[in-house]
Amino acid sequence: MKLEIPSHPFAGYIFDCDGTIADTMPIHYRAWSQAMKDFGGTFPEDLFYQWGGIPTAVIVEKLNEKFGLSLNVEETVRCKERHYLENVHQVLPVLPVLEIARGMHGVKPLAIASGGHRELVEATLKAINILDMFDAIVCAEDCERGKPFPDPFLEAARRLGVAAADCLVFEDSPTGVAAAEAAGMHYVFVPTAGRPL
Repeated sequence: MKLEIPSHPFAGYIFDCDGTIADTMPIHYRAWSQAMKDFGGTFPEDLFYQWGGIPTAVIVEKLNEKFGLSLNVEETVRCKERHYLENVHQVLPVLPVLEIARGMHGVKPLAIASGGHRELVEATLKAINILDMFDAIVCAEDCERGKPFPDPFLEAARRLGVAAADCLVFEDSPTGVAAAEAAGMHYVFVPTAGRPL
């Protein structure tokens, strides 16, 4: 994977977690598939990747709407997240992105801005031994509106003390890219391994 990094000097670096700095998407998909099986539904893989970056509770609402289901949002989220945490030890880093973060660690402020819940995000970062690398970690609980709204990235920039225009975002989903653009930030698109073409 070759990433196109803008040559402009940035004051802060913000990374999405799932599929960007951590190769979690196949594990998240398996967790969703198991949760849907538990409740008698399905979640097509192409739709899962299409909805990448959207907060988990919103995905349940969208599944209900799209397939005429009546899944309880909180119960389904808990079930899916339990399945994910059972397998979080299998997570591997996305090495080209991790190398950039390591190169900037201690040089520029770094943040994670994720649509995931803090328990899962921190467990993921611990699994690849990089939790302590970040100066700020913004998760679903920290913003009223998740991606594609700019709020998670703007909150990360605020916590870093860096102007939005001086931040570089690393993202793997169209939802996340839309959020970065809405925040007025430059971004690097990270192709997700395993995403259907």
